[in-house]
Amino acid sequence: MKPPTRVNHPPEVLVPEDNRPLVAPIYQSVKFTMDSVAEAEKHNRGERQGFAYSRVSNPTLQQLELTLAELQQRPACLLTASGVAAINLALLALCKQGDHVIVFAEMYQPTRYMVRRLLGRYGVKHTMLSIEDTDGIESTLSSTPTRLLVFESPSNPLLKIADIVRITAAARSHGALTLLDNTFAGFHNHGTLDIDLFVHSLTKYASGHGDVMGGAVIGSHELISSMRRDFVIMGATLDPHAAFLIQRGMKTYFIRYEKQSQTAMAVAGMLAQHAAVERVHYPGLSSHRGHDLVLRQMQDFGTIVTFDLVKGADPARFCDSLKLFAISASLGSTESLVQPGQLMRPGDLSEQERQWTGVTDRTLRLSIGLEDQEDLIADLQQALQRAQTVGA
Repeated sequence: MKPPTRVNHPPEVLVPEDNRPLVAPIYQSVKFTMDSVAEAEKHNRGERQGFAYSRVSNPTLQQLELTLAELQQRPACLLTASGVAAINLALLALCKQGDHVIVFAEMYQPTRYMVRRLLGRYGVKHTMLSIEDTDGIESTLSSTPTRLLVFESPSNPLLKIADIVRITAAARSHGALTLLDNTFAGFHNHGTLDIDLFVHSLTKYASGHGDVMGGAVIGSHELISSMRRDFVIMGATLDPHAAFLIQRGMKTYFIRYEKQSQTAMAVAGMLAQHAAVERVHYPGLSSHRGHDLVLRQMQDFGTIVTFDLVKGADPARFCDSLKLFAISASLGSTESLVQPGQLMRPGDLSEQERQWTGVTDRTLRLSIGLEDQEDLIADLQQALQRAQTVGA
């Protein structure tokens, strides 16, 4: 074999069956081959297991799919190249012209855009409500045939808690599917509830290190199978190396989430007592409107703390004074982050809808990382002091 041929057909290294690698390898290959046309035809007919093309399936992705589905207490999962791709492809796969979707002001802005603008162009109608208006949800479901109800709990950024039991029961009784963006709550929450589909941005807690993007849709075999071909054709497939990194990140998922939640609770308690803070939005506090609900629905209170400064305090000065919190979007990574209200204001909403969200220029969202709890609290305290000091 001459050198130009050899570099394209390198020697094969086989690992003995009793000598498996401790960490599964990355199958960084677009294409897979079989020994005969007959076997390839069997695979195409679904008569044998195997892989053909990584946009359709890949061993590295399949391992991550199985891991995430099991954690969310569902049997099947589809992976995408980003969290927003997971949401959007699910909406495209589930909705058709003439369908009606219920969405909420307190949810991820790209989701609202997808439903209101892109799906709207193709004849999908929608109703927008507040996630706290459970009576309004039930009334809309009873009066308007609805294909899908899309929501978040806790919501972004004010951490409102949906009454999931009431919402899902109403949707089920009127033949509507429920899709929960479960990113904030994580894979260990809400799995026992009657939710049809879960969506996650793997960029957050699954990856955990802020260096890889991905998304997942998790549900029953029936629903996921009905969506799979649409996902494959639309092509927003997660790369095998990204899947490997996310699978690696999941090894520390529970340790990270537990530690970050513990620190978040301590931070929320400090903020609730501080003179520069008007209100803290954290479901772990008994003052939170959704506290009793979250005790029934979740195992913990989460790693995000949102709060409002008192009038006269300068939110920009607060953010600029922080030493350990980076001014950045996203959440769930090992570093602590801050997002000011100026960067979270929902410009696509009406005045009434903006009031439902509760976001103002004095609203600040903290994503708690893995730094020392006392260091984070001290940093927040000095920044709060400077935010109150005129001319400092």
